[in-house]
Amino acid sequence: MCYYNGQKVTRTEYIRLKHLEKLVANFDFLSVPVHEAFEFGMNAILKPQVGKEDFDIVQMEWGIVPASLPDRQAIWNFRNNYKDTNGIFHRATYTMNAKAENLFVNEKGNPSMFRESAMNRRCLVLSTGFYESRHIYHRNKKTGERRRTAQTYPYRVHLPGKEYFYLAGIWAPWQAKDGSEECAEMFSIVTTEANELMAKVHNVKKRMPTILDEDLAYEWMFGKLDQKRITEIGLSQYPSEKMEAYPIDKNYRDALDPTAPFHYPDLPGLDESDGLEEEAIIQTTLF
Repeated sequence: MCYYNGQKVTRTEYIRLKHLEKLVANFDFLSVPVHEAFEFGMNAILKPQVGKEDFDIVQMEWGIVPASLPDRQAIWNFRNNYKDTNGIFHRATYTMNAKAENLFVNEKGNPSMFRESAMNRRCLVLSTGFYESRHIYHRNKKTGERRRTAQTYPYRVHLPGKEYFYLAGIWAPWQAKDGSEECAEMFSIVTTEANELMAKVHNVKKRMPTILDEDLAYEWMFGKLDQKRITEIGLSQYPSEKMEAYPIDKNYRDALDPTAPFHYPDLPGLDESDGLEEEAIIQTTLF
């Protein structure tokens, strides 16, 4: 659900995590207002140093893949829909997000591919704001009935007064099996059920990234946690009243300033009906 993320931090700021401080300087990669998950690009990650209560700011590739994949072609096949040489269709597996409730056991009741990372390789993903789409079923102006196709409106979600904040993340290494030296570190963003605000914005799937305050961020990165506590933190919901969401241009990914607010005359406010409940009733009567 969290497939677009912003990471623009000024060089004069400090990354603050409880009693730890690291100066953000000489990091040119901390100047990207929007990262798109489906590009599987490099993002800024706070990665704990082994055996220390300290961290490095590094770049990691968005989307953990199984360590068993032998090469980049296998990674491409894992991440994309494609037909093999026999014409058999293979559906993409998206791992840019990892549901907190499925970090250790997946939805089919099997061990999750994220379990080792969740237990031993937790990290923080820097964010200056993330982006979600709200779905609206407008009424037909002639009949007054809800249309069966929703219009989507992008929103930017941020924390007022905070130029950056932390998303719970996990990471995993990958090494090519073809004898080359190629290796990579990859991450996924942990998600939880939407809070009151995000349920109105991300009103179809009703999910949100797990946002951590400084205390939980410290515990997530450095705590000696069991599965129960890891899941608890992963499922935590940042308070709606400390967040803000506003609509932006539908072409924000190509805009000079993707964070600029945008007015849509036909877009109801977040406290107004979005038509989804009526659409659910319509679908119930159809099937």
